Amino acid sequence: MKYLLILITTLLMQNTTTAQEKPILIYVGDPMCSWCYGFAPELSKAVNELKEKVDIQVVTGGLRPYNTETMQDLAGFLRGHWREVHERSGQPFSYEILQEDYVYDTEPPSRAVHVVRSMKPGIELDFFADLQTLFYEKNANMNTVESYLPLVKKYGLDPEEFKEKFASEAMKALVKVDFQLSESMGVRGFPSLILRKGEDYYLVSNGYTTADLIVKAVSRVLQ
Repeated sequence: MKYLLILITTLLMQNTTTAQEKPILIYVGDPMCSWCYGFAPELSKAVNELKEKVDIQVVTGGLRPYNTETMQDLAGFLRGHWREVHERSGQPFSYEILQEDYVYDTEPPSRAVHVVRSMKPGIELDFFADLQTLFYEKNANMNTVESYLPLVKKYGLDPEEFKEKFASEAMKALVKVDFQLSESMGVRGFPSLILRKGEDYYLVSNGYTTADLIVKAVSRVLQ
């Protein structure tokens, strides 16, 4: 608990320093959240348009961390959501994974985002998007460290360092910081975008939306 409190304090201090220099667009999502996956192209467009005006911070909010139900257990529920996301966003899904019996736990890919951030800051949003493709299109088992290694190679990271950090208690504690940070900001659903300007927070969007609406909402606050 003491270590976790130190991590929270450090993170908040870092955020305050950044906020004094430039507003922060905080993206709260989960790599295994289907609506976050559907939202990914719109988010990418918005970030590209706003990147000169704001810094981007990824907060892994925790959709079903430490869950014990399997893909098969949740197949009916997930299939319905995935079809709805596909119809709304056009994002492709592969449904074969719903027949698997491994656990649907969203903590490991969220942890992987933190590992990558620690190894190469600034790429976590791109890595986050690649994780979504890895799960939804390629049906990778996100519980195993081996599933992440192709992306580790893609980003020029050391596989052994990644594996060591992925298994570390420090990273397991750090991802909990994001879960708590998401809750402390009052986020109740993913994806969510929050703009921090100075010490003030503004809800930009909650749920699926378009890049155009994101840019307009952020621009109004920045005026």
